[in-house]
Amino acid sequence: MIKAIFQDTFRKAEEESARALVDGPLRSSKKVIVIGVTAALVLTVIRYFGDAAYTVDVLHEWGLHGLAAKLNDWFLGAEDRALAQLTWWVSVMIFCYLLVPIGIIRFVFREKLTAYGLGLGGALREWKLYALMLVVMIPLVFHFSGTVSFQSRYPFYQPEAGMPLWPKFWGWEVLYFGQFFALEFFFRGFMTLGLKERFGYYSIFVMTIPYCMIHFGKPLPETIGAIIAGVVLGTLSMKSRSVWLGVLIHYSVAITMDMCALWREGFFD
Repeated sequence: MIKAIFQDTFRKAEEESARALVDGPLRSSKKVIVIGVTAALVLTVIRYFGDAAYTVDVLHEWGLHGLAAKLNDWFLGAEDRALAQLTWWVSVMIFCYLLVPIGIIRFVFREKLTAYGLGLGGALREWKLYALMLVVMIPLVFHFSGTVSFQSRYPFYQPEAGMPLWPKFWGWEVLYFGQFFALEFFFRGFMTLGLKERFGYYSIFVMTIPYCMIHFGKPLPETIGAIIAGVVLGTLSMKSRSVWLGVLIHYSVAITMDMCALWREGFFD
């Protein structure tokens, strides 16, 4: 079953790419340039401006002192500074990974968003494979949640001992879902499906390189797992023309990691 899915996806993607290169080679090349430059710019903005404090400093350097002061009050002067900083980070992620690509697809490429994975497509047909991935991943998450590297990083929003999880922690988990939705759309939709005309099935591996790199600094097992996830989720997105089940499996793993981390800290005793 799994082998057939990969083989079928590879064959269809290569056939579609061959037709696209014959029918409109210049169009395909322009899309590669736009997507490639967009990816580089988006990853740069997230890397630097995902930090609210850095953004405030830059705004002061640019002479935008009023805007810098407001941003400082909203995010750095908040009562819960950690949650405010994470809210800013997610906002930047959603803008860069979701709104920017949507704008490019609609107003530059003049294409439908469903062509980039936002429709349900045939995602539900492969639900058994997604379920199998969860069955494999959740025990691994449970195991690695006991390591020092994972416990020092997760959850991103660390509730204080004795603090109720509602509303702040669960509110953060809702924001966290928005980040995963935007991320999956960018890598498995905008990049994978957008580059398919030019690179065929190999657009998955082009996408996997920056996807792996955004995990640098995280625990080594997670970064290695990102390579596998990039290829598998990219293949399933290409086959189904939908990113939705990829969003759900990515978020399911992430929230399981957070729950395991809290459990090991004694939150559910």
